[in-house]
Amino acid sequence: MTDPSATFLLFGATGDLAHRMIFPSLYNLLADGLLPDDFLIMASGRTEMDDAAFRRDIDKALQKFIAPDRYDADVAARLCAIILYQPVESGNAAHFAKLADRLDGRADRGLTVYLSTPPSLFAPTAQGLADAGLITPTTRVAMEKPIGKDLASSKVVNNGIGALVDECQIFRVDHYLGKETVQNLLALRFGNVMFEPLWNATAIDHVQITVGETVGLEGRVSYYDGVGALRDMVQNHVLQILSIIAMEPPARMDSTAVRDEKVKVLRSLRPMNGDTAKSHSVRGQYAPGAVGGEIVAGYIDELGTPSDTETFVALKAYIDNWRWQGVPFYLRTGKRMPARQSEIQIQFKPVRHSIFGRDGQGSGLEPNTLIIRLQPEEFIRLLIMSKRPGLERDVHLEEVTLDVSLTAAFAGQRRRIAYERLILDLLAGDQTLFVRRDEVEAQWTWIDSIIDGWKEAGIKPSPYAAGNWGPSSAIALIERDGASWHD
Repeated sequence: MTDPSATFLLFGATGDLAHRMIFPSLYNLLADGLLPDDFLIMASGRTEMDDAAFRRDIDKALQKFIAPDRYDADVAARLCAIILYQPVESGNAAHFAKLADRLDGRADRGLTVYLSTPPSLFAPTAQGLADAGLITPTTRVAMEKPIGKDLASSKVVNNGIGALVDECQIFRVDHYLGKETVQNLLALRFGNVMFEPLWNATAIDHVQITVGETVGLEGRVSYYDGVGALRDMVQNHVLQILSIIAMEPPARMDSTAVRDEKVKVLRSLRPMNGDTAKSHSVRGQYAPGAVGGEIVAGYIDELGTPSDTETFVALKAYIDNWRWQGVPFYLRTGKRMPARQSEIQIQFKPVRHSIFGRDGQGSGLEPNTLIIRLQPEEFIRLLIMSKRPGLERDVHLEEVTLDVSLTAAFAGQRRRIAYERLILDLLAGDQTLFVRRDEVEAQWTWIDSIIDGWKEAGIKPSPYAAGNWGPSSAIALIERDGASWHD
């Protein structure tokens, strides 16, 4: 499956994700000459409209979501010219037959199907395509998260798709894997000789992963309530970051080798139970407060009904293998945080013996820290100790920063939308940055153990004022171990 697909069939084409991310990404790829020759986009949704109406809708979306200095009416017109729209309702064989008529002959030249729909529609949609003759050995099927709501339901989704196409044709999307800085974790670890020898329990004290959002429900009421932060963010984005940080060096940079090592990490996560859920996890739900200087309502007020859904979660995780034995991984994510921020902190252990302290006086020696910011700004920052200038007989140390701003270092390079990378790889059939079935199941196995632990221990969400980093118990979670969150 190395020939690029010439046809991109998008279900859920009238949805928010398609307008904000997928069509702007296709616009940028077209502008840069990266789409295959004779490329066709077949858009599909439940809304009845013709090609012209949908094209006008997409042009409005491009003007809204593409930066003014990037929007070019000629490029937008070229993109709209290769877009067709066909309304299709799941389970309606006549609709799929019409779709097949409009794609006559193109399935044999490579067809990529992108399912940006609820997961309950994945298998019925694929079955409709199969019945219409649009599933072939070269068809690629991409699925947006979530893949189920627990291990059992994820198996139902995967079995439904797996009955129609082979695993090598399935591309499970986690857009975090398309981010430059997430991919740069691989380059940082395996492209620089100084880090990998220290990347283990001998030198690292703990690891922190923070994914903070300032937004609340933002129109996702029907999806988010009953799902919560653990399923919505930890199960996919946070655990994908963790697996890249903690994985063993793959033999080569290909989809099988990379994902083999990631799944080993995920399977090594120590399960939780009722007792460990009490001491190793925190659930929170935002109450009224202020974010960015603006007063915002609490979750219950936005929802309009009582709910036990968590909007914040903090976890203390352990990876039970040789490399990471005894090293805690502190994970937190939440809505209505003080800042939109995705960050990794690698906290190294202190120097074993300081030669700088004299007469019982402290040396001011601090352990080294590596901070990798994924968003909004992108940088790698290493905190090291240096001598303070001066003629004092005693050496005075101060912490200084080695700072690499990726935005500044590659100032001439446009920062890509994560979906651009993923769509390009999808069309080419490269699965490296997509999630394999055994990864999904290993993720859900660990998440299910936490959910079961919460139920067993009767753990309910604790309130926190919007604009704060979660409940006070989240601070206690890490400070009990003598550490603190990097805010």
